[in-house]
Amino acid sequence: MAMQRVGVLGSGAWGTALAIAARRAGRDVTLWARRREIAEAIDGTGENRSYLPGVAIDPAIRATSDLAEAAANDALLLVVPAQHLRGIAQQLAPHLSDACPVIICAKGIERGSGALMSEVVEASLPGRPQAVLSGPTFAAEVGAGLPTAVTLASHDADLGARLLAVLGSRSFRPYLSGDPIGAEVGGAVKNVLAIACGIIAGRKLGDNARAALITRGLAEIARLARAKGGLAETLMGLSGLGDLTLTCSAMQSRNFSFGVALGEGQDADSVLAKRSSVAEGVPSSAAVAALASAEGIEMPISQAVDAVLNRGADIDRTIENLLSRPFTSEWS
Repeated sequence: MAMQRVGVLGSGAWGTALAIAARRAGRDVTLWARRREIAEAIDGTGENRSYLPGVAIDPAIRATSDLAEAAANDALLLVVPAQHLRGIAQQLAPHLSDACPVIICAKGIERGSGALMSEVVEASLPGRPQAVLSGPTFAAEVGAGLPTAVTLASHDADLGARLLAVLGSRSFRPYLSGDPIGAEVGGAVKNVLAIACGIIAGRKLGDNARAALITRGLAEIARLARAKGGLAETLMGLSGLGDLTLTCSAMQSRNFSFGVALGEGQDADSVLAKRSSVAEGVPSSAAVAALASAEGIEMPISQAVDAVLNRGADIDRTIENLLSRPFTSEWS
């Protein structure tokens, strides 16, 4: 069965960009906003001035705040913030058909439970076909139609192939993977590492240090992916190395720019209070550190970010502790 009608849950920058991408691929798109005024503003102005200003939205995209209307589609993209996904999915459950596939586009690990987003969705929307979309993406560039490649991962190869046809276009190019766990872990942990890279930049510790952190951070992601049943080789692709490199290298990244502000000495709460968008690495840092401890694996960079953000650790002392770790094999 063709999937012509696509619903997008979440009207932030990324949700709006994905709605535009799906429309560009020829789909009929409904974009759900939690706040009615956002939906009305999008329909009225042809732009999401709150989260993706300056990017035109095709008038054929229907914005709504009615969850049931958004659910009445052939496929559904879940693009709400990671820490709110469970609550929204539970509200969605009565309205969503059992056969409707859900594509998880949120990048994070649930704080408190340590659950991956696929685990949250399975608990809240049991039995629905699932896929994960992840990779190196800045919403403004996707919205503008600039070339972008992403990973589309599913255990169901047939579903994955059908979704490639639904979302793929000349400028938005999904690549199929059979490892949704690896794709999820890569997308979640890179946000935490981007904060660390931002701190390095804010402290002016140099490009060598940032490159080292990216590389050693990739080793941490691979350890966690393997512990959760994913494949380390997935992290060599778009949802691992690709996403990590992008997010750790540009001020467009909310997590990297937040880390830069911390490295420059600004107060975390003050920085976050000035922002309308979510830096997913902030809540995910505690979840990643807790999950690493539960799985018995070492993730010293991720755990250092958690210490700074959630345990009052001094940044300079934390950096010194990382630099004082024992020398070891690169592959340990």
